[in-house]
Amino acid sequence: MLDHLLIDLIRTIRRSFEQALLQRQAVEERFQVDVFLGDISWGTSYSLPGEDRPPRVRVDISLDWPTWSQTSYRSWLIGESPEELPEVVFEIALRVQRLADSPNMAAVLLALPETGPLLGSDALRRTAPTVEQVHAPDRVYWALEVMYEGSLRLTEQQLDTTDEIDPVIDEVTRWVSSTLIALTDLPFTFLPPEEDG
Repeated sequence: MLDHLLIDLIRTIRRSFEQALLQRQAVEERFQVDVFLGDISWGTSYSLPGEDRPPRVRVDISLDWPTWSQTSYRSWLIGESPEELPEVVFEIALRVQRLADSPNMAAVLLALPETGPLLGSDALRRTAPTVEQVHAPDRVYWALEVMYEGSLRLTEQQLDTTDEIDPVIDEVTRWVSSTLIALTDLPFTFLPPEEDG
């Protein structure tokens, strides 16, 4: 069995999101290693339970474990004191898709705070939203995405016992769940699943 802090963090995210009854979109999961730079990334997607496939509202979560974090972690494992403790970069994208008309971005941004929960000492920060317009042969439809980014700077305690990371991830999970619900409460008009291209 692979024993690594990043694997433990992935397990923690899965456990937390599944305990919150969010539905994993298994087809969307990916684990990648940049063979040239050494960076590792993992991503997955979740939606509220009972959503159509593809879901109308979903969250895409990405973790990046940079090469320098791996070097720092390895130094810490062998008893050295690295200059900086490792960190994991989080990206959380909230996506609303299959929209029948252009979204009211003022209402969306009013429902989404500028900052998300804390990842240790730093909060997730909202970036500029993206609106997609797709011109299919028989119709036009829209999607919108709002990204939050931040870094979890790991502490000695979290490196010693990964259980120390659980409260941080559980807080992120609660925030994601409530934000997905807030987005579904907005007055969007969706295409029926059978009409989605």
